Amino acid sequence: MSHSLRPRLSMLMLLAAISGGAAAAGDPATLNLYSARHYQTDEALYSEFTRQTGIRINRIEGKEDELLERIRNEGRNSPADVLITVDAARLSTADEMGLFQPIASKKLEAKIPAHLRTDDWIAFSTRARVIVYAKDSVQASDVANYADLAQPKLKGKVCSRSGSHPYNLSLMASIIAHEGEAKAESWARGVVANFARPPRGGDTDQIKAVAAGECGVAVANTYYLARLMRSDKAEDRAIMEKIGVVWPDQKGAGTHINISGAGILKYAPHRESAERFLEYLASDSAQRYFADGNNEWPAVTGARIDNPALAALGPFKADTLPVKSLAMYRAKAQMIFDRVGYR
Repeated sequence: MSHSLRPRLSMLMLLAAISGGAAAAGDPATLNLYSARHYQTDEALYSEFTRQTGIRINRIEGKEDELLERIRNEGRNSPADVLITVDAARLSTADEMGLFQPIASKKLEAKIPAHLRTDDWIAFSTRARVIVYAKDSVQASDVANYADLAQPKLKGKVCSRSGSHPYNLSLMASIIAHEGEAKAESWARGVVANFARPPRGGDTDQIKAVAAGECGVAVANTYYLARLMRSDKAEDRAIMEKIGVVWPDQKGAGTHINISGAGILKYAPHRESAERFLEYLASDSAQRYFADGNNEWPAVTGARIDNPALAALGPFKADTLPVKSLAMYRAKAQMIFDRVGYR
């Protein structure tokens, strides 16, 4: 039976395994993983860890807020060893709730760049937020920077997903960190003034809207583009033929990135297995998997990438703003978006 079961069934199985043996608290061959990464391809990542180490993974999948609340309510009795999820702000929220314990691994310090880790949680993959434009109506030079999205020349041409989504909040948080609140709010007002329609849908919907001529520009995470590029469907390939992709701010701070990451939970019953799992996520094989299996950029500098779609997107300068800053300014980002009507 697949480990990627529905949350309730997975929980029943995990609780049964834990209550079934004196086992669970001390068995070094077990890892209880709470995951908010909803990618079917992660099954291969976890299976490889078990193959390499002999450590069996019991996994619960759920939405971030539900998992955080569950861990808090379980308290000292929580069976969870590791939380893995996407978005720096979500990991920071878990940290602020006191759910993590410090990570003391020299291997991780050596492999993961300083701006992609904190004392209590670490990034293992990144996704860049790029500008997508319609080749037949917008010039790449018109959207070289995030700031250009607020320029009057793009009035009626910008499509976006909700301003309350973590991807957009993290981008806004990075702008606040670099430019200050006043300039960030001015930018947000300009973007709202340029909307082609009210925000709706996900990143793939924005890409499709640009290709369909519903709008001229949008922002999207790179792994959505890579999925379309690698698709066998003719309609997906047709979408990619109609759009161009810009790495924003290459002459400035660099393109904004967000992350997938993980931390060891405060009352983890399998502390040693948890640390081995985090170190595995920074291994060469796991880093290649993030890139080749799920179209994410490796967090480890110099990790090999065999993904043809990522190669086609080309090299870029990434913003090295510390990931904890994305969490620090998230609340201000939401307040600014609310004030300017970016909903």
